[in-house]
Amino acid sequence: MEICAKRNSLLVLLTAWLAAVAVAQVPKKNWTPPKTSWGDPDFYGTWTSDDMREVPFERPAQFGTRRFLNDQELAARAKEVDDTISGVVEKGIRPNAGYWARQQGVNAAAAPPNWQEFSRRASNQTSLVVDPPDGRVPALTPEAQALRTSINVLRNRRPETWTVRSMYDRCITRGVAGSAFPVIYGNGTQFIQIPGLVAIRYEMIHETRLIPIDLPSAPRPHAPAGYRTNMGDAHGHWEGNTLVVETTNFLGGRNGVGGNGNGAAPYSDELKLVERFTCVGPKNIQYEMRVTDPKTYTAPWTVAFSLTQEDGYQIFEYACHEGNYAMHNLLSAARAEDHADEAKEKAKAKAGK
Repeated sequence: MEICAKRNSLLVLLTAWLAAVAVAQVPKKNWTPPKTSWGDPDFYGTWTSDDMREVPFERPAQFGTRRFLNDQELAARAKEVDDTISGVVEKGIRPNAGYWARQQGVNAAAAPPNWQEFSRRASNQTSLVVDPPDGRVPALTPEAQALRTSINVLRNRRPETWTVRSMYDRCITRGVAGSAFPVIYGNGTQFIQIPGLVAIRYEMIHETRLIPIDLPSAPRPHAPAGYRTNMGDAHGHWEGNTLVVETTNFLGGRNGVGGNGNGAAPYSDELKLVERFTCVGPKNIQYEMRVTDPKTYTAPWTVAFSLTQEDGYQIFEYACHEGNYAMHNLLSAARAEDHADEAKEKAKAKAGK
């Protein structure tokens, strides 16, 4: 009887906890976001996607078209999250065998434990990709597939130059999508608003997007086709409480649509991103990104997740380029290996005489 009572108590506590998590992730009905002094929804402040770090980018096959975990699956994820945090924070263990690394195929051991950021709130999303319904990124076009293959060949060789490394490896940019999607640390996003303009500043690499706000009835045209940047040309407008941002004019062939600017293949100069930021609670923004790139993907696709405000969360300096010894060491090590190979070849030639 005592064992049954304990089990029932634990079940009640678990059910209450799961209900609290679910409530935190569902838009609050009849909630009106605060307004700026000029009447726009007030997004001002720093937000983070740390809650979504444990969610796979693409949906594992066993979930099919389900966007959300059931109570049992959510409890299992919550335990995995708690075990990972306990191992990293309390014991200093690098979570290379943790849930996040297993789901996303990432070597999380590459970063020291004290660099990493976690949230103990487990998300009930089965994937970040929400459309197509199976939560999988559409197939690449033949041209994009050929480009990915050629890049992989170059990156798997001993590097001859820094240009074969990614834009993120070189501390130049992660692009819009690479900056927006959750990774293992540095997931802060800061919004600053003035009349007619929204600035979005990302924690890693500290890139800032300046987004002019148009009237929906009188949108301004994008920059001429010859004007292109790594972060594109962004224009925004308000649809009720939702900030809608359309970005075009990207430099193609550099970043991909994925965390840190990675992805299946670099996107093309025809990439168009449509983002939607919606305040759904006092500390929650629902974020959505629609990806359209006919040169790279065979169909458009959508990613969606939540951003939250955490007490005390702030953006710190990200001195990537100043301390980017990795690139120097990578290339100097490759040259040392070249010299070693040359010495071996000379030794063989001399021995054969």
